[in-house]
Amino acid sequence: MMHDCEIALSSQNQVHSCYTVSFSLSEGHIRGRAAMVLCRLLLRLLFVFLLLFSLSILSFTSLSPNSTRRNPLLQTLPPAVAAAGPILEDRPFIVVWNMPTSRCQKRYNIHLNLGDFDIVENRQQRFQGQKMTIFYRDRLGKYPYLSRDGRKVNGGIPQLGDLAAHLALTVTQMSGLLQPNFTGLAVIDWEEWRPLWERNFGSKMVYRKLSKELVRQERPDLSDRAVKLMARQKFEESARKFMEETLRSVVTDRPKGLWGFYGFPACFNQQKRKTDESYTGRCHRGTRQQNDRLSWLWQQSTALYPSIYLPQRLAGSMDAALMVRHRVLEALRVASLWRHNTDHITPVLSYARLAFTRSLTFLNKTDLMHTLGESASLGAAGVVLWGELKFAKSKHQCILLRDYIQTVLGPLVRSLRSDTHRCSLQLCHGNGRCSRQQLSSGHMVSSGLAHDSSRVKHFHSYFMCQCYPGWTGRECQEKTMDKNRRKSK
Repeated sequence: MMHDCEIALSSQNQVHSCYTVSFSLSEGHIRGRAAMVLCRLLLRLLFVFLLLFSLSILSFTSLSPNSTRRNPLLQTLPPAVAAAGPILEDRPFIVVWNMPTSRCQKRYNIHLNLGDFDIVENRQQRFQGQKMTIFYRDRLGKYPYLSRDGRKVNGGIPQLGDLAAHLALTVTQMSGLLQPNFTGLAVIDWEEWRPLWERNFGSKMVYRKLSKELVRQERPDLSDRAVKLMARQKFEESARKFMEETLRSVVTDRPKGLWGFYGFPACFNQQKRKTDESYTGRCHRGTRQQNDRLSWLWQQSTALYPSIYLPQRLAGSMDAALMVRHRVLEALRVASLWRHNTDHITPVLSYARLAFTRSLTFLNKTDLMHTLGESASLGAAGVVLWGELKFAKSKHQCILLRDYIQTVLGPLVRSLRSDTHRCSLQLCHGNGRCSRQQLSSGHMVSSGLAHDSSRVKHFHSYFMCQCYPGWTGRECQEKTMDKNRRKSK
């Protein structure tokens, strides 16, 4: 006995597209109802298979070269995000010289030739100038602090400082140094105390101690707990006033300058977190919440200058890249959350050192990639290279510095300059800055690949666009005003 199962699969009105499938089951193997049950099961499975196969064929044949742009499900890259505009035109990433090395040329006739490598410098390599200036604690107003020998300078603690006198002197000093049309980088370097109470630990605990003593003198009736709470409140209020009003004053007088405090925002990630098995570079627990409490500072800053100095123990180590990565990412997070308007993000410029902290031992190429290269690949606007007078203390030291620039630093900076610009053109039409698709991937925008085609493939594979103000779209190809105009129609 033979049982034939037959099925016709057809579209609703297209008989010509049907499929016919037959199964023959011999009487000797399966009989009666069992044969029909098995047959129906097989036919249902076959129907599902053919349906899925047909849909896949239709999807494949409908794809065009540009279909991935139209179909968001097929896109692998995240959409472009907003970025701070370039500090200098056509330069997504800059390296700025902030070292007092003019004596190398003046005293020893040794030329560093920074311009040959696209390193931004003041005229005659002056420490303070129209492209880059830094204000230390005794060079801007009447900053209250404690000297190393415990002497109270300008009141010692913020609560006892004279804010009005400080602001008046600040304007006078700044006006004598910076031109009215100043557009450069302006960094305020106040490191003696921090504006949040709990961040004054270690040697800075003395500011808490003096603050509590001041409250105890004024209110001897309060309990220890109440004294601490009031001391904290008054310290943070006064610290905020000094920092916030100083920024407001200088930004008002020199609005085109890129003003910010050195080392802010902080990350406190030099040591391994207690909850991590190994070093991850993540910021100290609670850092984000603390930085969020400084929203008043970010709202007044027109640039952010996180510190990425390397200690000697991180020489050649991937831990150096992890440390720098999380410091820069925290600064970029702050910059994106607190902006001056919807079309302007505060630029982030990492503060780096040519040598390891507390030494004159230069960073090698690997260490420079872990600092400068990491900053560029994450989408920072640039890096400031800081150093003290010791780098130019003698003719021998100037020669060492010149040779280091010529053979190690200079070529790497030039490569970063070229590759960040090329990536901007290739991915973002020159209207944005490249940053990593996967922030922790470790891929560098300056890959060292020799062939242009390989570099372009590298950019497309591992980087995405951050659009400058006025531009939007995955490739920063569309003006925001055009997009807004279409929405209003």
